[in-house]
Amino acid sequence: MENCIFCKIIRKETKTDILYENNNILAFRDINPQAPVHILLIPKTHISTLNDLTGEERELIGDLILNASRLAEQEGIAKEGYRTGFNCNEAGGQTVYHIHLHLLGGRKLGWPPG
Repeated sequence: MENCIFCKIIRKETKTDILYENNNILAFRDINPQAPVHILLIPKTHISTLNDLTGEERELIGDLILNASRLAEQEGIAKEGYRTGFNCNEAGGQTVYHIHLHLLGGRKLGWPPG
């Protein structure tokens, strides 16, 4: 997707604080953090919403989740605790239509989020 901000980050057209990258995913700090640690993990393949997953992406989604836990450890929030989550569509809080996993921590997080 040509105008997708996350696709631009993947193509290195937009500067960001990249924390991790492999062939399938990229992780970077959120520019509008909702917690002391707020990292976004995105697939390098453009997938607009969770509703667009076909089942072929099982390994990709697993890569996002496993690397979220590794980044939590790296950021020093794994032992105390952290939250991960996907937002889907407008009512679910999705603002960028390229799936992304939020990793939040560094303070006590209430429920419901927000």
